[in-house]
Amino acid sequence: MRPSKRAADEMRKVTLERGVVRYAEGSCMVSFGETKVLCAATVEEKGPPWLRGTGKGWVTAEYSMLPRATHERTRREVTSGKPSGRTQEIQRLVGRSLRAVVDLTAIGERQIVVDCDVLQADGGTRTASITGAWVALHDALKWMEGRGMLKGANPLKDHVAAVSCGIVAGNPVIDLDYVEDSGAQTDANFVITGAGGLVEVQGTAEGAPFSEDELMALLKLAKGGIGKLVTLQKATVA
Repeated sequence: MRPSKRAADEMRKVTLERGVVRYAEGSCMVSFGETKVLCAATVEEKGPPWLRGTGKGWVTAEYSMLPRATHERTRREVTSGKPSGRTQEIQRLVGRSLRAVVDLTAIGERQIVVDCDVLQADGGTRTASITGAWVALHDALKWMEGRGMLKGANPLKDHVAAVSCGIVAGNPVIDLDYVEDSGAQTDANFVITGAGGLVEVQGTAEGAPFSEDELMALLKLAKGGIGKLVTLQKATVA
């Protein structure tokens, strides 16, 4: 039995709330159980310098964790002068995940930045960020569409969501909370599109190596979870 009493394929309660930031072009408060992340999308009229003159835009992300998002206060990274390696890895992951489902030419030479701020952390902050960031991005693109800023069709080609899976006490399980994540023998994150395409798979053995069969078991769990997340995304933006 999992500490949360959930079945192996049972996710925590997931909620997506749109339009929670007054000034952002798109926003979403996402909760995976007790993990809560605020995602806000900003449309900037100027794209990155390296894309100047190409007619293409850019979608990127920034990620941060509030000092009391965890059991003990975490020092703000701004006081150290630069983001940690973990922060840089996660925000690059979120950006890659969003770009995988966007036609960058359709947004013109502009940049959309999605800020993902963790208000409360209980495992799965990166997967929650990706799932909520898609909703914020969707609404930012709708905002652009309403102002005639897009070239042609909707640049959002598909949904994208993410979920964690792992092997805990010898059993493959989905959507690990902090208690499970801290003691997992294998920890993995899956980013998958609505059509089932794999955007990124991160898998790490914390002790003994995991087998190919175990990896396939985790992937099966992840696909089931992503299907539920995409259904929730669709209902949220309907």
